[in-house]
Amino acid sequence: MHSTIRVGEMSVTFIKTRHETDGAFDLFELTIPPFARIPLPHIHRKYDETIFGVDGTMTWTLLDKPTQVHRGVTLFIPRGTPHSYANGTHKTARVLCLQTPGVMGPEYYLEVAALFRGSHHPDLAGLSEIMGRYGVVPITQKENFSSTQPEG
Repeated sequence: MHSTIRVGEMSVTFIKTRHETDGAFDLFELTIPPFARIPLPHIHRKYDETIFGVDGTMTWTLLDKPTQVHRGVTLFIPRGTPHSYANGTHKTARVLCLQTPGVMGPEYYLEVAALFRGSHHPDLAGLSEIMGRYGVVPITQKENFSSTQPEG
């Protein structure tokens, strides 16, 4: 395993990176503390994502439909699908994330982590810029949820 990357309140630990899989996939563990959430709903243009529940319970919202992910639950997020996630419980939640093909690697999370240093609320414009370079599109208005198309 690789070093853990702290991104605000959450942590990301890569198990295999795109560099080790010739771009086939990225696989990492995502740990979300109680009552934490991502700051922006988003889509992935260039890859699909599969979430595997390990510990605790997280709520993943796809196209405005919430799904509880806990131990033993698998959730597939096709590229181009608007989604967000949160841990609304008193217990830390852990999931494995498999992104196919591997596009982001640890580089994405290292760049995002740098925005959080010294602040729990990063500059959203800076966050959006980083996201865009990796094919992650922030969704800032509800009407945009269905208007963004995936890439190849």
